[in-house]
Amino acid sequence: MTTSAELGLPALTVSPGGVVTTTLTVRNGTDIVEAYSLEVVGDCAPWTTVEPARVSLYPGTSETVTVRLAPPRSPEVRAGDFPLGIRVLPAERPELVTVPETTVTVTPFHELQAELTPRRRRGWLRARYRAAVRNLGNAPSAVTFSPAQAGEDLRFGVTPDRLRLQPGESAEVRVRVRARRLIWFGKPASWPFEVAVGRPEGAEEPGAAQPGSPQPAAQSAAQPTAARPGPAQAAGQRQQLPGEFVQLPILPKWLLALLAALIALLLAWFALVRPAVRSSAKQAAQQVVDQRTATPSPPPSVSPPTPGQSGGASGGQGQPGGGRPSTAQQGGSGGGGDGSGRAVPGTGQQSSATIDVQTAGGAAAVGSYQVPAGKVLGITDIVVANFQGDQGLLTIKFGDQTITTIALETFRNQDYHWVTPIEVTENQTVTASVTCQEPGTPASGKQASQCHELLNVSGELSDLKH
Repeated sequence: MTTSAELGLPALTVSPGGVVTTTLTVRNGTDIVEAYSLEVVGDCAPWTTVEPARVSLYPGTSETVTVRLAPPRSPEVRAGDFPLGIRVLPAERPELVTVPETTVTVTPFHELQAELTPRRRRGWLRARYRAAVRNLGNAPSAVTFSPAQAGEDLRFGVTPDRLRLQPGESAEVRVRVRARRLIWFGKPASWPFEVAVGRPEGAEEPGAAQPGSPQPAAQSAAQPTAARPGPAQAAGQRQQLPGEFVQLPILPKWLLALLAALIALLLAWFALVRPAVRSSAKQAAQQVVDQRTATPSPPPSVSPPTPGQSGGASGGQGQPGGGRPSTAQQGGSGGGGDGSGRAVPGTGQQSSATIDVQTAGGAAAVGSYQVPAGKVLGITDIVVANFQGDQGLLTIKFGDQTITTIALETFRNQDYHWVTPIEVTENQTVTASVTCQEPGTPASGKQASQCHELLNVSGELSDLKH
């Protein structure tokens, strides 16, 4: 007494996304009423159903049920040959379980999903894009990339230009676009192109057989081989990815307008403004030369009065020189005259003196330079050196005139210059007064023990005019 079960077909072929049915006949060879549970086992179990999944049979009777195979169109369902088994389990006598088997061939399908990013790029000569592709089929697939353009304005490069993707696998390639020539002027040019993505022409890629469990030798000998796509199926439909390269001109319109305006300004300068400026400059220079070369006319000489003329009561208004003192009278007045305290022209020579002032922190000190007797110092330049970086106050005087007061911490070296010399007469002094708050740190890196300032005075030392 046994339980027997037999499938209607020894082998099945099913396409992903399609439905295939077969039958299963269960016979009760025992002497009791038996209930049977029908369960699918093997790699096909996730997408195979038995209707009904439970039957009850009297002794010596049989019943046929429907087995439905509906694999989804997904990379998870791989192409190839897979065993299908249905466990027939009696409820009363489970030791009489039986598992009829058959072979299911899943046919391969090829499907690619591709995208070009970005769709549009701008540049002067070249641009780069990314082409992403995913294998949505259930078999390994070779993928090629073929950029093309209607004209011959662009050149292309793809790295890598060929891929091999397993089911469900994704990858990216770099697409380089380069224009054949630059655009120097004018409007931007738009170059549309396409990247063809698909399997190579004439490719044949059979589905990879992945048996789920060992098969009996008798069944494997009778099984058909897996379906292989022909050349037309292998080529498939190539997907066209549109793209666009916008080539920009090197010199835009606004730059051309700016260059034109600059050229116009330069022409106006050379044609109108520059001659007028040069003429004005020549006139000014000629006036300066004329003033320097012109010699003033000597004043009229005044002769001293004769003894006879000096005794007249009505005076010497009618005489030459009457009404104003003579040169001899000016010299005999005993005063300094109009030339007192001034330098004698043509007697000067360049001179400089250095005033060295040193004082301890919290104290004050004064250094001075005295103009020699009979001399006038016309000062044109002074240089003050605070080489230690001391902190405090420095006051510079020319005679009784205060020139400047400087905070020492605000400078290391300071210089002053005058176009018109400042004259310091004989026996007057140039003084540098230093109030030291804190000695600084010189370049040696060790703080100094006292403040130290130098004042250099330069100018022209001339004879005093009496």
